[in-house]
Order: sequence, then structure tokens, then C-alpha cells
Amino acid sequence: MERVIDGQAGGAADDADLAAAVDAAAPAAGARDRIASWIALLDRPLTSYYLIIGITALLLGLGLVMVLSTSSVQDLSEGLPPYSDFKKQLLGAAVALPLMYAAARSSPRVFRAAAYPLLVASVLGLGLTLIPGVAVSQNGAARWIQLGPFPAQPSELAKIALVLWGADLLARKERLRQLDDWRHLLIPLLPGAGLLCMLVMAGDDLGTTFVLLVIFITLLWVIGTPGRIFAGMMALMCLVMVLLAVTSAYRLKRLTGFVNPQGGPMGPDQQGIQGKYALGSGGLFGVGLGAGREKWGYVPESTSDFIFAIIGEELGLVGTLCVCFLYGGLAFAGLRVARRLQDTFSRLAAAAITAWIVMQAVVNIGAVIGVLPITGVPLPLVSAGLSSLLVTMLALGMLMSFARLEPGAREALAARGPALPLRVLSWLGLTQRSE
Repeated sequence: MERVIDGQAGGAADDADLAAAVDAAAPAAGARDRIASWIALLDRPLTSYYLIIGITALLLGLGLVMVLSTSSVQDLSEGLPPYSDFKKQLLGAAVALPLMYAAARSSPRVFRAAAYPLLVASVLGLGLTLIPGVAVSQNGAARWIQLGPFPAQPSELAKIALVLWGADLLARKERLRQLDDWRHLLIPLLPGAGLLCMLVMAGDDLGTTFVLLVIFITLLWVIGTPGRIFAGMMALMCLVMVLLAVTSAYRLKRLTGFVNPQGGPMGPDQQGIQGKYALGSGGLFGVGLGAGREKWGYVPESTSDFIFAIIGEELGLVGTLCVCFLYGGLAFAGLRVARRLQDTFSRLAAAAITAWIVMQAVVNIGAVIGVLPITGVPLPLVSAGLSSLLVTMLALGMLMSFARLEPGAREALAARGPALPLRVLSWLGLTQRSE
């Protein structure tokens, strides 16, 4: 009898232990299920498409708000209406949105057809910046030409021209099986990229030259360039950047100022020092949107090159981390598109566009926080500048078009039903045919 009682007691204890183990494992299993559901969400066909749309909208909205916050101070100091620059930026966004939508609905054949005309237009535009009286100078650099009431920067057009022309060129050579020969791999891609870089450097724009080289090296990487040739091109790229930096007194001064900062907050290194002051004074959550003090003449180019410093001051560490997270999400989405596409041109163009926008953001943010020399490139979608905004949004529209070509994306879009503009028109009764 005692053995039976002991056995029953032992069985009850085992059941209790088993129940406790199940209760303890339940939260871990729930966490694993949630992680698995998130991973499954990222594997959906339209994940990249919606990520690009959402991140573009968030960065564009942030950019408009920050341009309004920073440019009003500069406009007032110059005796202009306080919303002059903001209205220009808002107009640029209003023009760029239809262009981005049209690009997102276009096919790669349209982009390939536009490659050579865009390359010719960018070369001609950069050539016009070399003609005195035609070029428009700002801050001592002649990088703009006047198109109606607005100055245009041809070097921004050169970025998208190199992406499309280089991707189309390599795709054609791959179809003809010519890429086994290194001469076909580099010619005429290397001379074409070199010509654009020389024309851009004639306007003393080292930052854009670096972005063009990033596009060039990305195209070589994605097409599968042999290791020795790729390493040689990387070494050549680094050598060119060093030579360009040390052969100009102005650029050499910036480089030595980065390596060995000297002077006070109102001296030669004012931009870098005051930018760090702005970031440091923001704290965790910032001093409040519009309440920043460094934009009142302390941080030069606070609406363009150093707008990230004002974001840090007014929105704090949380705001700057959110901006970095958004660019990281854009990098994930763009590289996911490039990895999943089968068409060579689309894969090359998607990777080059992603590398261009993300690396430009890295260079801008790195200069503001002091880990990279100041090169003067804008923060994509956030900094003021019509040419940069228009070209960047057009490139993102192309990236959306490539995302629509991912495996299963067409079927998912068809199952989703009509697009939002068509649904809005149907709600208004404007899509019904009259009998």
C-alpha cells in the first residue's frame, strides 16, 4: 500500500514538473513564433516595394519639415520672406512625386532607352558649367546652370546617367558573352566614368566624384568582376581620391583639419565643431522641433550639407537613430531587390542606385559626426536642393519599378486590386463609363 501511495505521489510530482516546464517554455515558444512571423513577413513578394515607398515617404516628410525649420532662419537673415526656400523645396517635391510615380510604373526597357540620352545631357550640362557667364557660382564653385527661375546641378543628373548607361552597357556585353575579356569589361565603362568624374571635378565637387566612383565600383562588383581586376580598380579609386584631395589647397586644408582640428568654434573648423555642438546639445530627445539654436548662423550650410546636425539638436539621439535606421532599411530593400531579380540590367541598376543613395547618406552623416572628412554631399531626400531631390526621387521610382519585377510581385499586385489613385477615382465615381 505504501508503494502505491508513493507511486501516486511521484506521478503527481512528475505531472507538476511537466506542467511547470510547459508553462516556462510557452513564452519562449511564443517569442519564436513571433520572430518566425516577422521573418515570413519579410519574405513576402512585395516587402521590398512597400519598404521603399514607406521609407521614401518618411524621409521626404522629415526633409520638408527640417528644411522649413532651418531655411526660415536663413531667409530672414537675408531679408527674404521666411518661407522662400521651403516653398522651393515643396515645389520640387510636388514635381518629383509624379516623376517617381511614372518611373515606378515604367518598365526597364524605358530606362534602357533613356540611358544614352541622359548620358549625353549630363555631359553637355557639365560642359556648360565650364563656360564663364553660363555657369552659376555659389560659394565660389561653378556647379550650376540656370534653367528658368531655378538653378540646376548637372552633376546630380550624371549619377543616374552613369547608373543606367553602365548597367545597360554591361548587360549587353554579358548577353554577347564578352565579359570574359577584361578589355570588354572595362572599356568603354572606365573611360565614360572617368570623363564624368573629370567634368564634375572641374566644378570642384569631390563628394559627387566619390559617389560616381561608388556607382562604378558597384557595377563591377555585381557583374562579377574577377578579384584581381576588382582589387586593381579599388586601388585606382583610392589613389584618385587621395590625389584629388592633396592637389587642391582648399581640399587639403579640409583634410588636415579633419586629421588635426585646430582653432575655436568660430575659426576655420567652425562647421565641424559647431555641428558636433548641435548634436551634443540635443541630448536624448532633442530641444524640440524648431527650437534649435545652432541654425542661427553657427552651423554653415545647415539647410543642406549639415542638416543632420540640426536633426540631432532638435530631435535628439532618438531622431538621428531613426534616420540611420531608415537608410539601413532602404539598403536592405534595395539589395533584396537586386538579389532576387533575374534580369541583368535591372539587377545592376537596382544595386547601383542603392549603393549611391545609401553611401551618400553615410558620407554626409559621417562628416557631421566627425568620422569622415567634410565633402559637401547632401543628405538624400532630407537636405535642401531641387536637383538632388528630383534625381533621387526619380531613382527611387526606378527602384520601385524593379521591386515590382521580383518573383511573385506581379501576382501579388494583381491580387491586391487597383492602385490607390484608381480606387480614389472609383470612390468619386470618375471611373464609371457613361452609357
